[in-house]
Amino acid sequence: MTLGPIVADLAGLEITDEERQLLLHPALGGIILFSRNIHDYQQLQDLVRAIRAVRPELLVAVDQEGGRVQRCKSGFSRIPAMQVFDARYTDDPGSALQLAADCGWLLAAEILAVGIDFSFAPVLDVDQSYCSVIGDRSFSADPERVIALASAFIQGAHEAGMAVTGKHFPGHGSVKGDSHLELPVDNRDLQQVSARDMQPFARLVDDLEAVMPAHILFPKIDPQAPVGFSSHWLGQILRHELGFKGVVFSDDLSMAGAAAAGNYLERVQRALVAGCDMVLLCNNPAATRQVIAELSEDYYYRSPVERSIMRARPGHTRAQLDRSPRWQQTSQSLAALLK
Repeated sequence: MTLGPIVADLAGLEITDEERQLLLHPALGGIILFSRNIHDYQQLQDLVRAIRAVRPELLVAVDQEGGRVQRCKSGFSRIPAMQVFDARYTDDPGSALQLAADCGWLLAAEILAVGIDFSFAPVLDVDQSYCSVIGDRSFSADPERVIALASAFIQGAHEAGMAVTGKHFPGHGSVKGDSHLELPVDNRDLQQVSARDMQPFARLVDDLEAVMPAHILFPKIDPQAPVGFSSHWLGQILRHELGFKGVVFSDDLSMAGAAAAGNYLERVQRALVAGCDMVLLCNNPAATRQVIAELSEDYYYRSPVERSIMRARPGHTRAQLDRSPRWQQTSQSLAALLK
């Protein structure tokens, strides 16, 4: 069965009867899990299995980056913020790259083992502490180091069998505003953005199965629309100039940075017309139900991109991971960075 364009969320630890009907709707293509959906390892595994039992082909995703963005905790390794690798890179580049690759592998292998398809990772924003919502989620304030460390992380994630999502295109690290709370405005021109923030996306474009655009307005590049609602950004720059061929996920359309695009149905329509292949609707069940009910089928399959490329490849079981020397060593090494 073909996947629809909507990625929705769930209210709690189990699927409700109403959510069961939602899962069956052809407009739906995926589910994103949050901390409220996760109590412990067994419960999470049971929830994912319950989703699959209703509709096996649905994508199941999570934000599992490490640091302050780690939804899966009980039964999972603690992952440091990605910027810890930057400090090690200064002293020992080879060691830093190997550990970043092992971290990508471990993170991916652990979520795949519980039945989740992918995490929305890695963050490719160039930042250190300038942007409050990015900061240490970024690998570095140096684009070259972001590229090197993210490339290693991606290699590890791919080895585990996980598709990766680079975010937040073309870079959220040079604006102070938090797009969860407002629409940030970046007044630089395309040459300035391309020379710094967009470099990781441009250089790693062939390694990414998916890209997530930022809710940022660049008046000197497209004064009419934030990136995720801009055919110029998504069609001309990302697809044509950079040559990206994978899936474009909108960032959450419930964020304040998306509000300028209209009501929820209008946000979904505008994002899909602009070039998003899948759109996230989170933390507003009533809006999600309304969009699911009212979105015309004409919007379901506008894009020729195959959304199923985000599905996990077969990986390790949890028992196999526990016995794996690579998992044991990496888990210990990451734990040492958190002390």
